[in-house]
This record gives sequence, C-alpha cells and structure tokens, in this order.
Amino acid sequence: MRLMDKPVPARMHFDIAAAACSMARMSKALSLVILAIMAIQIIKPLGLPGLRQRRDFWKLALVAIAAIGFTALLGHGN
Repeated sequence: MRLMDKPVPARMHFDIAAAACSMARMSKALSLVILAIMAIQIIKPLGLPGLRQRRDFWKLALVAIAAIGFTALLGHGN
C-alpha cells in the first residue's frame, strides 16, 4: 500500500488549515505594521540610516514586498 493510498486523519487536515490561516494573518499583520511605519516616516522621518528624509518611505515599501514574499514562500513551502 502506497503512502498516497492511506486515508489522512481529520486532525491533519485541521492542522494544515490552521497553519494556512495563521500565515495569512501573519501576512496581513505584517502589511498593516509596515503601512503604519510608512505613514510615520512621511509624517516624521524615523532618522534611521537611509530613512532620514520623508521621501525615503519607498524604501520601506521594498522591504514590505520582500517580507510579504518571504512569508508567502514559507506558507507555500509546507
């Protein structure tokens, strides 16, 4: 009997769904946090190296895209 022929326990289906849901929540939370940081950067620059002027908020957008992409890869890798 091959591995694919065995029935999958219901608990395993629940665990996979819960993991997918938590990854989606993590991605949404990450988006909201980075949007908030970008808004703060526009209002009052953070003063970090590379983020000293208001117009540098686009650098945070690049970090956000990379972080969300990494989160998505983690979710699809399992």
